Amino acid sequence: MAASPGRPLPLITDQTEFFWTAGADGRLRIQECTSCASLIHPPQPVCRYCRGREMGVRAVSGRATLIGFTVSHRFSLPGLPAPYVVAQVALDEDPRIRLTTNAVECDPGELALGMRMEVLFERAGEEVWLPLFRPAAEQGQPAPLPADEVEPHQVRGLTRPMVTTEKFEDKVALTGIGASRLGRRLMVPPLSLTVRACEAAVADAGLALDDIDGLATYPGAGAYGGFAEGGITALESALGIRPTWHQGGGETFGPCGSLIAAMLAIAGGLARHVLCFRTVWESSYGELVRQGRFAPPAGPDPGWLKPFGATSAAHTLAQNAQRHMHRYGTTRETLGWIALNQRANAALNPTAIYRDPMTMDDYLQARPITTPFGLYDCDVPCDGAVAVVVSAVDAARDLARPPVLVEAVGTQITERLEWDQSTLTHEPQTLGQSAHLWSRTALRPADVDVAELYDGFTFNCLSWIEALGFCGIGEAKDFLDGGKNIARDGVLPLNTHGGQLSHGRTHGMGLVHEAIVQLRGDGGARQVPGARVAVVSSGGLTPSGVLLLRTDT
Repeated sequence: MAASPGRPLPLITDQTEFFWTAGADGRLRIQECTSCASLIHPPQPVCRYCRGREMGVRAVSGRATLIGFTVSHRFSLPGLPAPYVVAQVALDEDPRIRLTTNAVECDPGELALGMRMEVLFERAGEEVWLPLFRPAAEQGQPAPLPADEVEPHQVRGLTRPMVTTEKFEDKVALTGIGASRLGRRLMVPPLSLTVRACEAAVADAGLALDDIDGLATYPGAGAYGGFAEGGITALESALGIRPTWHQGGGETFGPCGSLIAAMLAIAGGLARHVLCFRTVWESSYGELVRQGRFAPPAGPDPGWLKPFGATSAAHTLAQNAQRHMHRYGTTRETLGWIALNQRANAALNPTAIYRDPMTMDDYLQARPITTPFGLYDCDVPCDGAVAVVVSAVDAARDLARPPVLVEAVGTQITERLEWDQSTLTHEPQTLGQSAHLWSRTALRPADVDVAELYDGFTFNCLSWIEALGFCGIGEAKDFLDGGKNIARDGVLPLNTHGGQLSHGRTHGMGLVHEAIVQLRGDGGARQVPGARVAVVSSGGLTPSGVLLLRTDT
């Protein structure tokens, strides 16, 4: 096929050249372990199945099964105008090998999971040949979805037991919370938002800035665009805290990983009061990019997804949602009840960005983003900062507010980390972390009074509900019961401040803030009566964490 100029092109290395240049002779090539003959993708220096180190390359047939697709309406790239189809296929030779690609030469309305597909190549640039897939001429019966490397019901069997009966969680408490102003396009320097939230959290704990001896954040300093303010380096320079311990980085336990790292530092004796913070300024940053005052950060390698227009987590999660619908009978209305619940709660929260009433018709008729997601399946980019003080439990009991205690954390990775190679029917990085959480406590899902579950998209939230065992795998549709069970007076009051779908994308830390508000009894009109135990999840897709919090009574 002719080239589509302007697409982001993969970086060709010695390890990936065989894949990206294979189309020159029309043969799809995949890395092979010569010890066990397993196919490996993306390429690795070691076989994940037999741990062998002798790698070769195998030419494969180019035949595959369509295991996911989403029609991208919101996103466009040079050379790839919307709408276009992002797809995932499983190779005939080994269904464990899944390629993100584009479905071409077809009517998107006629695509169906299980269709037979065949490769064709599009030249892009001097050397790159992109493997695209079209429906094969001969179809037959649709093929079933391939098995996951670890099926959802098998995850609990992989949970590692506690190393010691002494829990680090018992040595810490959450003692202060603070938030900056939250809004769309505030056009306020992000570090200013951070400082305001941090000062408020320290004051809420009854501490002074000089009492703080630890700093932690996510993702830290780096080219993160509107997703960070400059990390602990920027905050320390502004406030002069001189911490004895600090941590900042993207490869932690999700957006709230700073809290878990702080707990470990305190339990290990490195600090007594750690100030954790999270700042986003996506809304203003996007406006500044549109004005030409900022250039978006250019990564060195678009990886395995972006050359095919899979530029957003939405493109991955939309396909996971599609497969959940295919396998379990979940509907768009199922996701809609989550969006409507968040909006109803936001109506009682004066800090929420979107508080207007929303109906199911509003949800279903909203403009499409990437099927099956519409506008209200997606969280609200905004500007704001949230801070939480983590303290040693012995020091916490003498502070201004009754401490919120940490019952357990869940952090274990059981699923593959590459988005398109991971769990098919749930958001990756929710199942293992959830199972790990329950292995560290005698409490059970029935003991939870309020749930603040990550909702970058409605489907994130659904995945956490099932992963945490509030219902069985595939049972969310029945569990939600038209939204009744997740309402403030339901079985599982969910995202009581409006969640990221209506309150605003505070990227996990806002959920912690709300959990503490609820456990303190400070929720006002949205307060869940008698809330004593709260679960808070953080992120997904990338390594994530989940917290079980409780009061001292």
